[in-house]
Amino acid sequence: MYLIVIAWTYVTLMMAVAEATSPQGSVLGAIITFALYGLLPMSILVYILGTPSRKRAIKAREAAEQAAYDAEQAAVREVKEAETAHEPGAVSIAPDAGGKAPAAAEGDAVAPVRKEG
Repeated sequence: MYLIVIAWTYVTLMMAVAEATSPQGSVLGAIITFALYGLLPMSILVYILGTPSRKRAIKAREAAEQAAYDAEQAAVREVKEAETAHEPGAVSIAPDAGGKAPAAAEGDAVAPVRKEG
């Protein structure tokens, strides 16, 4: 892929030099030639050809995150098992593990809204 990019960049650079040094050409024309014939198509090509490597990098990052999460969950399970093995009535590490409401319901802190007649 990089060989194609280097070769096409060289070709368009030579086109731009020929445009700039031509008696009918100009430096602005050379810049436009290099940008539109060289940089724009090569940026599109590099983006399209780089898609598989970007996908591989994303999958590798996700796999690493999943492995870290799995290791963390295994460590939590080991701690829970160690606590319950030594103390039969041990409390779980996770908050609200009992499934019950954390506190009593609050009173009427906000006055009801009434319709204006």
